[in-house]
Parts: sequence; C-alpha cells; structure tokens
Amino acid sequence: MGNISTEKIKIIVADDHTVLREGTRKVLEDEPDMEVIAEAYDGEEAVRLAKKLKPDIVLMDIAMPKLDGIDATKQIKQTCPDVNVLILSAHDDDQFVFKLLQAGAAGYLLKTVHTQELIAGVRAVYQGESVLHPTIARKVLRRIAMTSGKPLNTIIAGELTDREIELLKLMTRGLTNKEIASELGLSIRTVQGHVGQIFN
Repeated sequence: MGNISTEKIKIIVADDHTVLREGTRKVLEDEPDMEVIAEAYDGEEAVRLAKKLKPDIVLMDIAMPKLDGIDATKQIKQTCPDVNVLILSAHDDDQFVFKLLQAGAAGYLLKTVHTQELIAGVRAVYQGESVLHPTIARKVLRRIAMTSGKPLNTIIAGELTDREIELLKLMTRGLTNKEIASELGLSIRTVQGHVGQIFN
C-alpha cells in the first residue's frame, strides 16, 4: 500500500435538514481520507462556499431553500468546473434526475443508500467516475429507450459492447464496482473504465 495519498477528499455537504447534514458529516469524517470543510443550509450558500473553498466534491440535496439543487449544480459547474457535484437526495422523480444530470452532476445517489455505498460513491466521483443509484440507472435506460423510439435492447446493442451491457445489467441490480469486478473477473480499474464509457 505504498501509493496511498495523505491528501484528503475535501467535501461540502449541502442539505437543509440539520440532522441529515450533521449525520452525513459524521459518516464522512469517520473515513481517514475524507474531510468535510463546510456545510450549506441552502443552494445559494452551497454555491458561495464552492466558489470560495474549491472543494473536491459538493454533496448536494435537491429540495433546498433560496436555490434548489438543480440551479446550484448548474452555477457551481459554470463557475467551478473542477468541483464535482454528487447528488444525495430522497427524490427519484424523472424531472429531477435528468435536469441534474444535464446540469453536470457527476452522480446521483438516493438517501436510502447504505453508509458504505455513500463512501464508495464519494471516492468514485473523486476519481473521476460517474455514480448512479440502481433506481436512477434504470430511469436513465428507460429514458434512452423512450426518446429514441427503439427497444432498449436494440439501443444498448448498437451503442455498447457486450461487456458494457453485462456490466450495466449488474449495475441495475445494485452491485458495487468491486462486486462487479469480482463477478466478471476484472480489475476494479477496468470496471471503472467501462462505467465511464457507458455514461459518456
């Protein structure tokens, strides 16, 4: 383990629910490679803090006062393109999902995720990966099928390799990158590369 970095992942937690914000902070700060450098109560504060502190990741809720997570994500990505936004929300409505992904969010997790899934999601986004909760991944696939007017299998077959199709099916079952790597006999880095290709 000679190449473990001592640099911590700098995170801003943006959520208007104090208990959730503080709980999320505690979970993240229990990890040796993570540091919550600020908390934001609303979207405007999240944007202001992101501009000022330049975190690696803003962990963003959607429904917040003053400025919602969608507009806050847009503003952060416009003014601080190197700051990644990872959505952590109770909302899985299509209208939110696609607006946030279009706004530049690097990932979308639901608040029902287990602690370890949240931690893995933060690390994955920090490493430049896209992270989607299985429920959200299924919505993305359905939307692709609806907008093209072709059956999903035809679209996937035309756009993705056999390996990527196999990997996507495992993602929609909720497997982590590590579990997918084990299931397919691949390295985690190879799985990460495939996930990046799928979402590109």
